[in-house]
Amino acid sequence: MFRKPHAVAGNPTGFARSGEDGELLRRVCDGELRAFEALYRAYHPRLTRFIRTVTQRSQIAEEVLNDTMFAVWAKPQAYNGASKVSTWIFAIAYRKTLKALRKWDEPVADDSLEIRPSLEPDPEQQVSDRQVGEELARAMGELSADHRSVISLACFDAFNYREIAEIMGCPVETVKTRMFYARRRLRKTLSPHLGADA
Repeated sequence: MFRKPHAVAGNPTGFARSGEDGELLRRVCDGELRAFEALYRAYHPRLTRFIRTVTQRSQIAEEVLNDTMFAVWAKPQAYNGASKVSTWIFAIAYRKTLKALRKWDEPVADDSLEIRPSLEPDPEQQVSDRQVGEELARAMGELSADHRSVISLACFDAFNYREIAEIMGCPVETVKTRMFYARRRLRKTLSPHLGADA
């Protein structure tokens, strides 16, 4: 499936301080397929959720994910240690996602996005949760890809504003502005479904 990357002389300086992901990426630089497989398994759920949230198209998420991880396999030496490995990988995913969106320019709702309750609620609560999930998916669909990206990276993947700025290739202030706008839009759309305190 994947070919071994070209041999790299030396390792980027960031490997030593980037933890387990950095060690896996260092081994990927050495062409170790098992290290790449471990990295792929570790990032698969997070990247899939991120890509689906941004694109609102579950049918292309796997393709974008594979494009992202192929880039990691093909050029692991591009990681320079200036950020966390996760930030570097999500930046690749963000660029690949935007590229995929340019091919699919018509808006399509992703019916697979939903909020699942963590406990076992009664049927009435299940209906309510499903309705909120549907409204959230609809509200997210009204946001631009950039605004969905900021929400997803901050809320689901716990990146801070500086890391999001690195991933998206924009100033931190732009990230803050996008977050403010996205939250305001989501709050306005969801407040009738979440009560007066939303």
